Amino acid sequence: MATVANPIEVKKQGRQAFATLGVALLLAVAGYCALFVAPTERTMGLIQRIFYFHVPFGWTAFVAFFISFVASIAYLRSRAPKWDWLAVSAAEVGVPFVTVMLVTGPIWAHPVWGIWWTWDARLTSTFVLWVLYVCYLLLRSLIDEPERRAVVSAVFGIFAAFDIPLVYFSIWFFRTQHPQPVIGAGGSLDPRMLDVLLLCWGATLALAALLLPQRYRLEALRYEVERLRWESDRRGGAATFSEAKK
Repeated sequence: MATVANPIEVKKQGRQAFATLGVALLLAVAGYCALFVAPTERTMGLIQRIFYFHVPFGWTAFVAFFISFVASIAYLRSRAPKWDWLAVSAAEVGVPFVTVMLVTGPIWAHPVWGIWWTWDARLTSTFVLWVLYVCYLLLRSLIDEPERRAVVSAVFGIFAAFDIPLVYFSIWFFRTQHPQPVIGAGGSLDPRMLDVLLLCWGATLALAALLLPQRYRLEALRYEVERLRWESDRRGGAATFSEAKK
């Protein structure tokens, strides 16, 4: 027998498909502008174009981790599961973005610096940030009880977020291999380069905004499955105890 599709679900799927197509087009336009529209940097040449991927992915990771930080604080204050779902969803979305930043950095650095990696303050603090959030996700897999997992994860997530300002401000606090900022006061970035950079950042933010609600819904479903399993185990234990008393 043929089933009738739920109109609400069909509408949601249509919006999701439209949003996915829009983000894909935005990423394509941003990639084209980064490779062909932005002017070529005089000193580094074509390799500098990786800047339009390296920096936006890093900034977007910071945004995702900041969302996780705020959601972790909100969970500890309210103990509402929705904040735990948001915290882990944002952290899991942020990890691939900071991974892209870590991978593209050495690809850019080798032709310019002559080395793939150096343990300066910016690179080291970024690597530590990646390790902290990978550990955050691993930690959640080691704790079965949902409420205890959420509390421990929230505390760890707040601690991990303190590395974000260290990463960002490391080039001011320490002498590093990285150049000084080219954006803002004292910056020397060509206006066309800045326009393309902001376009690329908008595209990566749109990608994160597309992924985050999907991951959030998955976490909500996972929580419901775990809740039902815990209730089933509790009832099974109570039934076994009743049978033992007879």
